[in-house]
Amino acid sequence: MTGTPSHLTEALASRFSALALTHVTREYPHKLDHVLVDERDARTPRELHPVFFGSFDWHSCLHGYWLLATLLRRFPTLADAPAIQALFDSQLTAGKITKEIEYLEPLVRRTFERPYGWAWALMLGAELSRHQTPAAAAWRSAVSPLTDVFVERYRAFLPKATYPVRVGTHFNSAFGIALALEYAVAVGDEELRQLLSAKAMEWYGNDRDCQAWEPGGDDFLSSALVEAECMRRALAPEAFREWMSGFLPRLGTKEPATLFKPATVSDRSDGKIVHLDGLNLSRAWCWRSLAKTWPDTDARRGVAVEAADAHLGASLPQVSGDYMGEHWLATFALLALSA
Repeated sequence: MTGTPSHLTEALASRFSALALTHVTREYPHKLDHVLVDERDARTPRELHPVFFGSFDWHSCLHGYWLLATLLRRFPTLADAPAIQALFDSQLTAGKITKEIEYLEPLVRRTFERPYGWAWALMLGAELSRHQTPAAAAWRSAVSPLTDVFVERYRAFLPKATYPVRVGTHFNSAFGIALALEYAVAVGDEELRQLLSAKAMEWYGNDRDCQAWEPGGDDFLSSALVEAECMRRALAPEAFREWMSGFLPRLGTKEPATLFKPATVSDRSDGKIVHLDGLNLSRAWCWRSLAKTWPDTDARRGVAVEAADAHLGASLPQVSGDYMGEHWLATFALLALSA
């Protein structure tokens, strides 16, 4: 798309960091995912979650921290770098993370944020593992017990997860596995990587000729493309190309057509409808990632790149403007621009 950046620039990084810094410590409005064990749990978001109380909800705040950590590493001279470092010094502490872990302990909260929040907690851990500064070592040390909790929850959950969830929202199983695989590779957890890859094969290995009945009215993930991206991460390159040829056999002729047409967003003040901007950005992320699996001479590569550009152009300009999208969309823009 004309005028749409194709990669992450320092100017865009500054825009995204400024957005995130306005909302990761903004407590209200807030949408709680909260099971009260007793009357003592009738507390404010900040009391319940001393680190991830901002950004409208727990998981958005978590991936807001991931965004800031990623931008800090990639652009260490960013104008907002001192503000990001100060935020992390004050928030990513052992004491505060311990409180987040204590919140998770009751049995009735074992499914809290599964799998979306689990996956983003691991993504934050993966990102901090890439930082090389003494300050980052302290942040990583503080956050690692939280990532350990979710690694153990994946280990306990996946063997008994008979069926995947294929919706285009937070509960999508493929998205959770794709991000968890990034963590496993980043930190060298081969046992976890094998567990995740095996489950991806069990769930999706026999999928053929995807019809792509999407988008739904509040999707921010493409159930078809995020499954493909999950399998790209789970399989060796040649095995993935073979699987992909069966999963989307007519990709080269732009079928199913719905995967190539950006979603229309009719009301960006509506917290559900604005999910469709996220769908466009996450599709751009998937298309750009998938394109790399084919050589330049393969028509599918050009088709995928063109689709990515169309989706990025439709929603990258919309990452700010209304808080319903502003508290989270930059994360998916960063995924797309970094693919």
